[in-house]
Amino acid sequence: MSKDAPDHRDALLEAGLTLASELSLSAVLSRIVKAACKVTAARYGALGVLGPQGTVTEFITWGLSVRERQRIGALPTGRGILGVLLDQGRPLRLAEISADPRSVGFPPGHPPMTSFLGAPVRARGQLFGNIYLTEKRRASEFTVADERALATLASQAGVAIANATLYEEALSRERWLAAAQAITNSTISGAPIAETLNLVVDRARGLLEGQSAQIAMPAGAPSGRALRVEASSRPRAARPGGRRLLPPGSPAHEVMRTGRSIVTHISSAGPGPHTSKGGTSNGRGAIYVSLSGRSSCLGVLSVILRSNQRPASAESVHMLESFAAQAAVALEYARAQGELQRLVILEERERIAKELHDGVIQSLFAVGMGLQAISPTAWPAEIELSVDRAVSALDLVMRDLRNYIFALRPDILAEHQLGDAVRLLAVEFEARSGLVTTVKIDERAASELVARAPDLVQVIREALSNVSRHARASSCQVSLRLVRGRAVLTVADDGQGFVPSVRRPAGQGLRNMEERAARLGGTMSVRTAPKGGTIVRVVLPLD
Repeated sequence: MSKDAPDHRDALLEAGLTLASELSLSAVLSRIVKAACKVTAARYGALGVLGPQGTVTEFITWGLSVRERQRIGALPTGRGILGVLLDQGRPLRLAEISADPRSVGFPPGHPPMTSFLGAPVRARGQLFGNIYLTEKRRASEFTVADERALATLASQAGVAIANATLYEEALSRERWLAAAQAITNSTISGAPIAETLNLVVDRARGLLEGQSAQIAMPAGAPSGRALRVEASSRPRAARPGGRRLLPPGSPAHEVMRTGRSIVTHISSAGPGPHTSKGGTSNGRGAIYVSLSGRSSCLGVLSVILRSNQRPASAESVHMLESFAAQAAVALEYARAQGELQRLVILEERERIAKELHDGVIQSLFAVGMGLQAISPTAWPAEIELSVDRAVSALDLVMRDLRNYIFALRPDILAEHQLGDAVRLLAVEFEARSGLVTTVKIDERAASELVARAPDLVQVIREALSNVSRHARASSCQVSLRLVRGRAVLTVADDGQGFVPSVRRPAGQGLRNMEERAARLGGTMSVRTAPKGGTIVRVVLPLD
């Protein structure tokens, strides 16, 4: 036995006790590299962690300053001497790296290294990675005793890694159960869907200890072509009015289309996501998983990893998929509860509308008919004028009540998206009025106006009602389009038009539309002329 063997035994015993006392995987990996350098008196050390495809996904170093590590740049790709150790899977010892014909040199900025010693690390029956040591202190090369000591340390490291991995899996499982329980409690308590979505992204980010998380869902169109961020762990993206559409072709669109999870890697060489091939550069990655309901994909949950975080593992992806499945069930339940409450409200509104129509309006109508039935010759002119005014006032009251009833009754938006609802309105209007009615809808504009659809439908209804009552037109057109980042609604007819300056103050229809447009943050204008038709134009800003 060599004279340095006792030192190895003492150092290995100390290293084994140190590794056994640590349960954090990242801390274990750092201690392994430090212990290997101490046991073998190496100046530099590294532990290359292998991904599922056998390439280096993480590289923990010892002996290099932060600046030296940054100058080296990207992670090694498994070429040269490091690739030899990957291929042969057993310890490798070299007196001079550059003298070996398999060496491919060092990247720019890499410190000079001569002697080399490496050994594989196996954990839970699989190759976890390799330990790389260079520059033996106070000697020209590593010894056979160093090689044996490193092999022993690699075995100890494998056990420590297995224990730390099991511990982290147990913690992850505990966090997963707590997150799923929180989502369930939020749903059962009747919290709004927006609140549940925010809880999902916060818990998803916490599960993977990521930098941020978000949920993207179809924006109005059931086909899911347009995806909008509905919840984010970043406050600016989550605030009302700050929701944004995802660019076409994003990973979220692909997950929405296929239902399959995607792991991306954001390279340090340039911006933009790239499908991970094992992690060959420094950067952070992202995981995209489907929020799959019983019959369709409700949306996409994504988590952006931190720049100093290990690349996404298969276990991380599986855990996020399981959590997303639980969250999707909760969202479907919340939607069902919301729909049930909406139906209850609609039924109550229908009951109130029926009472107003069958009771109040009929009573007012009877009063008006009674007043009109009295012979005008029996009254002085002043009384006759007062009665006419009372009848006109009753007509206005009944018209307002009919408008209230119309608003109370279940709306066509209960069964249709905005674009289809406008087309159905036009069909019903054409059948009732006999006017040829055409509709042109830009679905992008319709998807942006989902939250404002009820008011928009009421504006269209009022405009069409004005056309049928006053325009004496033969045709009209309804269009909704995007113009320079704004939604523009136009209702045009080829009727008799009017002179705006002499419009009667009692023309409440146009006033109602102006007020609705103002409440929506937009403006309304009317362009008309006698015998020149009328164009009502409503311009609305988008979020």
